[in-house]
Parts: sequence; C-alpha cells; structure tokens
Amino acid sequence: MTILQSLPGADHGLMVTLLGGFGLFGGDGVRIDTPRASQRLLALLALHGGATSRAAVAGTLWPDASESHAYSDLRSALSRLGHTARKALAASRLELGLADGVTVDIRHAQALACRLLDPASTPDRSELGTAAVAALSADLLPNWYDDWVLIEAEGWRQLRLHGLEALAGWLTAAGRWGEAAGAAGAAVRAEPLRESAHAALIQVHLAEGNQSEAVREFARYRALLHAELGLDPTPRLRHLIQGLQSP
Repeated sequence: MTILQSLPGADHGLMVTLLGGFGLFGGDGVRIDTPRASQRLLALLALHGGATSRAAVAGTLWPDASESHAYSDLRSALSRLGHTARKALAASRLELGLADGVTVDIRHAQALACRLLDPASTPDRSELGTAAVAALSADLLPNWYDDWVLIEAEGWRQLRLHGLEALAGWLTAAGRWGEAAGAAGAAVRAEPLRESAHAALIQVHLAEGNQSEAVREFARYRALLHAELGLDPTPRLRHLIQGLQSP
C-alpha cells in the first residue's frame, strides 16, 4: 500500500506518487512501469496542478536544450508512455496536464498539513495517526536535483515539519502518547537541529509524565546544537524543563 492509499479521502483511480519517490499506480495498486523521461513529465504536471503549455513543459524539463530539441524530447517522453499510463494525461495541441480523476499524493498530504495547522479547523480523528505521520515524513522526489523539483521540495519540507509538530500536539491532546512521540520524533529526524521539533517531543514526554525523558531529550539537543553550531537552546526551550534539572 502506498502512503496515498492509506490516507483518508484518497481516491483509488490512477495515482501519481511523489512522496518518497516517483510512482504511477493503477486503481488496483499495481505499479505501472514508466520510463525516466516520462516520469519527469508526469511529475512536473502533477506538481503544477493544472494545464501547462507544451512550450513551458519542454523548457522546464530540458532547459539547456534548444527549443527544437526540447520539443523533440517532449514528443519522445509522450510516445514512450504505455497505454495505461497515457490515461493519466489530458493533452491538447498546445497544452498538457493530468487527466481528471488522477490522484496525486502530495496534494492530499499538503491539504492534511494545512488542516493540522489551521487554528479554525479540527482534524477528523481518522486523520490523526500513523498514516498521517508516514505522509508527513516522506521527502518529495528524493535524489531528484532538477531546479523545479528542489524548489517544490523545500516548500514541502517546511510545510511537513510544521505539520508533524502540529500533529504531535493534536495527538498529545488526545492522550495518544506513542503516536504523538512518533510524529515529533519524525520531525526531529527530518531536521535534527530544529528546536521546535525537539520542543514538540519534550512536550509529549512532559504530558505523559516522563520527566526524565524530557530532560534527556533537552540534553541531547543542547549537546548537538553546541557541537554543530556553537549555540545554546533558546530560553523558550529551557523554560519547558525549568525546575526539572539539578542545579
């Protein structure tokens, strides 16, 4: 099962997955083999989220090629799509996009993160759990180094880290300590020097009554931060364990 299939509200037609790596799946969950150039085409269209001119697609995917060569490469990528994979495309003479009904995992994960972060929204209980942690823990197209991917990947990294911290807070409030620690721990692993991630994990330990775990987590972060950057934790983080440490 893909991350997308485990998310509540996900459709089960053709699916393009970008979290943790590229994949194109049929409604039965079986992966559809796709050549590398065609993967890049589908990934770009999935990230764009709407119809895009063929000129823009060709120029983005092959920025160093001449216009004629870029168009030739685009035609090749289109021609190499198999019969089933072609159903994922909506193509006109001037534009390309994903067909209606094709689901993209990053869109569901982004919407989940935004709901978790919206102070006016209360996430559904079905959205709080291991599937959400998995979705928010995955990098966008890891080991892809195209400029258009790196820009999107950094935006997703920031959103998912905030989402994981918020998820830890929701799970803590629900008394689901193990899952809350898992969400906060995922944020820490994704960015070990991020203070707010460590704060989320310390707050889980304190809410559960594990004072020693909270102090140990603070000590680990303080040592790491000092070793890597020569910095100390902020007063805000120190306040969380105030009175727990020996003088």
